[in-house]
Amino acid sequence: MKLSTMQGARILATGSAVPDSSISNHQISQMVETSDEWIVTRTGIKERRLLTGFNQSIIDLAVLASNRALNKINMNPKDIDLIILATSSPNDLFGSASQLQAQINAINAVAFDLTAACSGFVLGLVTAAQFLQNGTYRTILIVGADVLSKWTDWSDRSTCILFGDAAGAVILQACSYQDNSVLGFDLNTDGKSYDQLSIAYQENLQLHPTLHIMQGSFKYISMNGKEVYKFAVSKVPLSILKCLDKLHLSIDEIDWLLLHQANERILKAVADKLSVDINKVISNLSKYGNTSAASIPLALDEALQNKKIKYNDIIIVSGFGAGLTWGTIVLKWKC
Repeated sequence: MKLSTMQGARILATGSAVPDSSISNHQISQMVETSDEWIVTRTGIKERRLLTGFNQSIIDLAVLASNRALNKINMNPKDIDLIILATSSPNDLFGSASQLQAQINAINAVAFDLTAACSGFVLGLVTAAQFLQNGTYRTILIVGADVLSKWTDWSDRSTCILFGDAAGAVILQACSYQDNSVLGFDLNTDGKSYDQLSIAYQENLQLHPTLHIMQGSFKYISMNGKEVYKFAVSKVPLSILKCLDKLHLSIDEIDWLLLHQANERILKAVADKLSVDINKVISNLSKYGNTSAASIPLALDEALQNKKIKYNDIIIVSGFGAGLTWGTIVLKWKC
């Protein structure tokens, strides 16, 4: 979909946060049968950050990332109209965005959770852009945050090597169309393949003695790695090309490719399919692993800190993952 020219949406600031504790490939190899070489060769990951503190949750990381974004532009949190928290690991199944709103003192903001796993930040950014474009809100905080370590089976070699914890935040504000950052987007879902990557609910075998209802709990992360790889490598390039075609842009006009940080082989395969130079691919996967909804804003914030992204650079951002969902948003950097 191509956005109309009613008004634009501009990214004002970014922020990110990761836990202090880390776990290396060598440490994981003491728990399951693997090695540093095996993990690096197949994923590109060398270490990942884990939230290990007592009573800590995604809120702690989300608050820190949000405050860092706010502080960069000296924005009063009371000026935020809406908070979208993209997460699949809330500390309350009824939603955690309201806790974030309270802790950063954004008392005028509506707040809600958006659950789309590794595609969550892209969907959150697109959702925010719509609210700004139609004039409903002026300033929106979008946070991608996940602590999948809490939902990881640390005896499962196929998944425990992949995931880390983090949060990333972006402040988006309405602007004139000349300063617009969000050029267009493309979103997709394949619900028939939902079970290829999931945290499934399992009912207990015993009925409640009085109410005769089944009750249960959630399992750990389950993933069919081969199918997820094939899905990402086939669907993501098509989504990117479709989005660029609608905007009448060529792949040669793109300055940066920022993909969900899932696996280095996926990043390279998508870049190869698009004939994008690997030097244009933003990646910090080796340090943090797959941080789900946090991976894109975390990598974006780090790239900005390293002064990679310049004014008017065009960035393709693509998320993909559980659902199965995938989507692309094209940004023109205006900060």
